[in-house]
Amino acid sequence: MTSRPYTPLRSVLYTPGSNARALDKARALPADGLILDLEDAVAPEAKALARDTVVRVLAEGGYGHRRRVVRINGPDTPWGAADITAVARAGADAILLPKVETPQAVLAALEALDAAGGPADLPLWIMAETPRGILEIGAIAAAHPRLEVIVMGTSDLAKELRVRHTLDRVGLVAALGHCVLAARAEGLEILDGVYLDLRDEPGFEAACEQGRDMGFDGKTLIHPRQIEAANRAFGISGEALERSQRIIAAWREAQQAGRGVCVVEGCLVEQLHMQEAERTVAMHEAIRERG
Repeated sequence: MTSRPYTPLRSVLYTPGSNARALDKARALPADGLILDLEDAVAPEAKALARDTVVRVLAEGGYGHRRRVVRINGPDTPWGAADITAVARAGADAILLPKVETPQAVLAALEALDAAGGPADLPLWIMAETPRGILEIGAIAAAHPRLEVIVMGTSDLAKELRVRHTLDRVGLVAALGHCVLAARAEGLEILDGVYLDLRDEPGFEAACEQGRDMGFDGKTLIHPRQIEAANRAFGISGEALERSQRIIAAWREAQQAGRGVCVVEGCLVEQLHMQEAERTVAMHEAIRERG
């Protein structure tokens, strides 16, 4: 298991690579990350245009702190090889590989990126969106140190599993939890899937809260109007920050007195609670630095 510095990924917005206007507007959005999409959001006849557009906007820059991740087409598609050649050296913060089902797919993608001249430390993100991919997610997550984030593709997964999109996501809970376990076992970040009904703001907020409570680090989004709610749900509330600060202060006082435990607000506090409190404060600081 590896450990990486905390980088906020509360809100990660899919942005079609063929939509130059949306790519331009994304520079000012309060999202933590942007997935510049060459795959599902782009029609076959627009693939080449999208590829060229994404390479151009990456070169232009101006995205500030936002993580710029390019989702390429799968290597087995007519566009996959050209995507890798084009984006390997384009300056993306990571490459997102769709429909990953084996550890070998991870290794092959990294080899292709390296052969195309990509940076030796260019991170890879992977989509978990097929039944076989979910069953193999533990091995996939452990495939290579450059693997950084698991992204749930819940729309494709629901279709493959033949389950309905319900508010409680009962048909997806087992797969979601399995992927969270794999991510945590390997020290990876993991993002929840999209919420498709843009009119249902209460439903979206509930989905964010469910994802947060299941252990996800953030949510992938399909529209800018979803950013605020995702940032709020996966961020640090004032109450959580204050309680963490009290835990840290009480723990340090107990340590100075030679005690291995202490009590905060009637609750026993041990080393593990101290570590979680420190992580909460670090998350708050990382988010605050973004303004």
